[in-house]
Amino acid sequence: MKSRAQVKFIGRVQGVFFRANTMEKARESGLFGWVRNLRDGSVEAVFEGEEEIIKKVIKWCKTSQPHARVDDIEIKWGEPTDEFTDFEIRH
Repeated sequence: MKSRAQVKFIGRVQGVFFRANTMEKARESGLFGWVRNLRDGSVEAVFEGEEEIIKKVIKWCKTSQPHARVDDIEIKWGEPTDEFTDFEIRH
């Protein structure tokens, strides 16, 4: 089932290639959306695609990012908007 997840990753997630690694993993997984740094030091991402794949990518981001340390995540689930044609880093 297609879904949308807006996720906030909290921890040591800036300055460690978190956005680039997230983009690569999302693209490999066939997801659409974006990822960006927030002023509070966290990273926000929007993923659209199959719900089970989104869950796997979120788990990967939380546990397998090479240099990051994710202490907490906040997830808001919703209906996909189909507004994206790729997965990108936003500034």
